[in-house]
Amino acid sequence: MRLSRLEWGAGDKVAVLVHGMLGSAQQLHELGPALADRGYRAIAVDLPGHGGSSATIDPTIESYAESVAETVRAEQNTVPRGTPGAAIDLAIGHSLGAIVLAAALPVLRPARAVYVDVPFSSAAKGADADDLLGRFSAAKAGRTVEQLRASKPAWSEEDRKVEAEAARRFDPATAVALQLAYNRDPLPGPPGTDIPSMLIRAEPSRFVSPERARELEGLGFGVRSIAGAGHCAWYGRVDEFLGVVFG
Repeated sequence: MRLSRLEWGAGDKVAVLVHGMLGSAQQLHELGPALADRGYRAIAVDLPGHGGSSATIDPTIESYAESVAETVRAEQNTVPRGTPGAAIDLAIGHSLGAIVLAAALPVLRPARAVYVDVPFSSAAKGADADDLLGRFSAAKAGRTVEQLRASKPAWSEEDRKVEAEAARRFDPATAVALQLAYNRDPLPGPPGTDIPSMLIRAEPSRFVSPERARELEGLGFGVRSIAGAGHCAWYGRVDEFLGVVFG
């Protein structure tokens, strides 16, 4: 399945960006151009059921990963083989997108992988379809510009508009099917670190506890925290975020 995508820059390095649940490629509206300024061709995809990408039947993390790989490889084919830019220099995945990126690593083979605020826990959730649909629908309904002004004062107005539009286009039914499939067949654990791998977490994080961060560090991840950041750790902190990525 070919995915909708956004692109910034025409540099000789490729960066792949994968958003999280309820998000879209547009979430990278500052990060993508900032990478372009650093010489990257930044490609951000809309996962199935998000942004401009269609919903899908019987989604799985593996099928999401295949769609990301297919889309990125199609974009890479616009660069002549053997020239700079034909391979992926950097891949960044956020939350759900980090899990999808980890599943796509055998195909994408980036030079570096950066995962944002994801615990890589294989614990399955016990919620049933009705409960999940209620949760995702409530999250979708609650993500309006007005509500985000109150709950996310550090975000820019553009960030809030992007998040509200992503929520409007988000398909809860696809998310429910994906979560149920993941509950039945979770990934075995964190990805290997044969590819240099960094985990960036918010500080404090609702998702990656200090204990889990130490465990991941022990498994070979470079773990960094951004004090005061939220789950979308680059919002309002693009320069700080990139300072961590390239520090």
